[in-house]
Amino acid sequence: MTSETPTIHREELQLKAHDGYPLCATLYHAPAPRARLLIGGATGVPQGFYRRFAEYAAQRGYTTLSLDYRGIGLSKPAQLRGFAMQYLNWATHDLAAALDHLHGDDLPTYMVGHSFGGHAFGLLPGHERVSGFYTFGTGAGWHGWMPPLERVRVQLMWNLIGPLIVWHKGYLAWSKLGMGEDLPLGVYQQWKRWCRYPRYFFDDPEQSHLAACFDSVRTPIVAANTQDDLWAPPASRDAFMAAYSAAPYQARTIDSQAEGLGAVGHMGYFRSSAAPLWDEALNWFAQLQTNRRAA
Repeated sequence: MTSETPTIHREELQLKAHDGYPLCATLYHAPAPRARLLIGGATGVPQGFYRRFAEYAAQRGYTTLSLDYRGIGLSKPAQLRGFAMQYLNWATHDLAAALDHLHGDDLPTYMVGHSFGGHAFGLLPGHERVSGFYTFGTGAGWHGWMPPLERVRVQLMWNLIGPLIVWHKGYLAWSKLGMGEDLPLGVYQQWKRWCRYPRYFFDDPEQSHLAACFDSVRTPIVAANTQDDLWAPPASRDAFMAAYSAAPYQARTIDSQAEGLGAVGHMGYFRSSAAPLWDEALNWFAQLQTNRRAA
């Protein structure tokens, strides 16, 4: 950004999830708004991680809303031990409230996801109000899609380190390992269960109803994954995103070294070095908006 770039006004919000749970969110006001943009963040990643992207999107005319899911960041309770929730509450209750707050009939609404954000969109009440969805690093979570060394690390986490931490703390104290925010027990338990399956929760007999939710999506979608994303390589993306069977869909496989982005991995999509990827997503939204006006 240059010195002539106007400062983006950030508005701190208190939202109520669909079940009444209090959530902390931030609205980045575009100086000259052309559209609205909702950020669906990754598991255990606080909204502040997306601040630079949100400010950049606002500079380009997208009034952007980020939030901390319940149990994470500024939306976590005083004590995680004993805090009861379901993993998918983040989609069905928390992101749903954020979409309700953001959406308006005067401008189109778009959504950017990161990892879990790509899972959440298919479960989001009112997803038909979103005119385009672009997600980074979304995959099925199964260790079998990962490179061999990462498979070993992940299995150690799920089968040894994680259970010991949870037994001691009553929640997954991920921050002690430098891996992100601490996770509520319900998130840990369901995430661990679904990562046993090649197609994540779609292969869980207890979640058979979820496929119909994803089948109902008609919103245009792009799913972008780097080849060096160890947790969600392109094969993992393809296994999960196939569930959006009725949506206009494009897969974007990124060779980050060849494209001059350096190492991106699973978390680098929203670092400033990946700004060319931000432009791709925002340009795609702009093209959708142009096409809609011309139709």
